[in-house]
Amino acid sequence: MLERLNQAMDQLERHLDRPLDVAALARSAAVSEHHFRRLFSALAGLPLSEYVRRRRLTVAGAEVLAGEAPLLDIAVRWGYGSNEAFARAFRAMHGVGPQEARRTGAALRVQPRMSFRLVVEGSASMEYRIVAKEAFHLVGRKARVPLVHEGMNPHIVAFVRGIDQETVRRIEALSDQEPHGIVNVSDDLAGSRAEGTELDYWHGVVTGADAPEDLDSLPVAAGSWAVFRVSGAFPQAVQQLWRDVFTQWFPSNPYESRPGPEISKVRVAPGGETAEAELWIPVRQV
Repeated sequence: MLERLNQAMDQLERHLDRPLDVAALARSAAVSEHHFRRLFSALAGLPLSEYVRRRRLTVAGAEVLAGEAPLLDIAVRWGYGSNEAFARAFRAMHGVGPQEARRTGAALRVQPRMSFRLVVEGSASMEYRIVAKEAFHLVGRKARVPLVHEGMNPHIVAFVRGIDQETVRRIEALSDQEPHGIVNVSDDLAGSRAEGTELDYWHGVVTGADAPEDLDSLPVAAGSWAVFRVSGAFPQAVQQLWRDVFTQWFPSNPYESRPGPEISKVRVAPGGETAEAELWIPVRQV
């Protein structure tokens, strides 16, 4: 898996001045485009689109300092339609405009070229199971919220607190299959998964029953799910589990993620400092 991913990174570097073709990179890595984006984001710690932007501006910065090509030619080569657009992007990364950088020989910032390798840390193992589920519905309440990578998401907290207890009881009564009870669901995430991008957050249940008209409902197709368990500090342990799934489990197993909602079932201990959780990720065998 990592060898294939590095082949894709080599291909990206060779075509850095061309429009980003994620589908071609995914084919080179022998995974789906959906999985490639998610895997890259988890391994690199930033979205693919942001990495490409930084790499292009790194190379453009070297060309600006070299002083051989007109600034407009450099701007066009790296995907900017005008000197003004190029200058804004250049300043956002380097802290100085291209004309000033060329005139003064200013120090510029660098996004190093990335490659990936396996690092063995400790002896901890991950427990998982593969569950085949028939089609079902998510039923409950949903809200469009910004993504927060670490700590409690205040938008989700406010949304859940705004659901009255009678509605919560009605939703929970519809649960009739795994994972049982109220679940937390993330769906329709932006491909980049950058901090602040939006997603649909669901506070609901997994059910085969029809949804009442006053509740939100999402049909979910039949398929396989990888189920992981964790216990520890809340919410850090759950957030770390998601990263471990993509940085450790997927590169070591013949599966890739497939489109679908990501479901977590969390039981918070009294006091709210620790929790036990299950994470359900839609997968398919490679």
